[in-house]
Amino acid sequence: MPRNPLEPAPLISPTQIVIEDWIDYNGHLNMAFYNVIFDRAVDHFYDLLGVGAQYAGTGAGSCFTMEIHVHYLNEVSLDDELELHLQLLDYDRKRLHYFQQMYHKEQGYLAATSEQLALHVDLQTRRSGAFPQHVLDKLDAMADTHLKLEAPSQVGHRIGIKRK
Repeated sequence: MPRNPLEPAPLISPTQIVIEDWIDYNGHLNMAFYNVIFDRAVDHFYDLLGVGAQYAGTGAGSCFTMEIHVHYLNEVSLDDELELHLQLLDYDRKRLHYFQQMYHKEQGYLAATSEQLALHVDLQTRRSGAFPQHVLDKLDAMADTHLKLEAPSQVGHRIGIKRK
């Protein structure tokens, strides 16, 4: 029986490379493109889960982002190779809560993190709907390894200015 590619924790997505169009006037990756890179890694996760582009193309359903929190921790530059890790934090029959870490592949530093909450949507009704059972089965298997990981320190942060 083939091993479930979602079980290794964290899930590591294919390497991505920073391209020239993503560099801003400060000479580093523009903040908007951190989200593009995170989103591409989420697409990889969704494809493995069975709710990616092919699934959405059937008209049955898709996952929509409900909330996202990004921490920009270190700069990345043109041609840098990035490795993205995804950790499932929680899920139920309609929602996913996951956390991503973006690492500079060569130097190993953590460049950014993204915490996301997503909702499964029935594309016929445009309302939330339960995941198909085969997706829930994959999430159950994924949870066996991912939920054993410690939650990263950035999970659950709120934004604001701390006054003394």
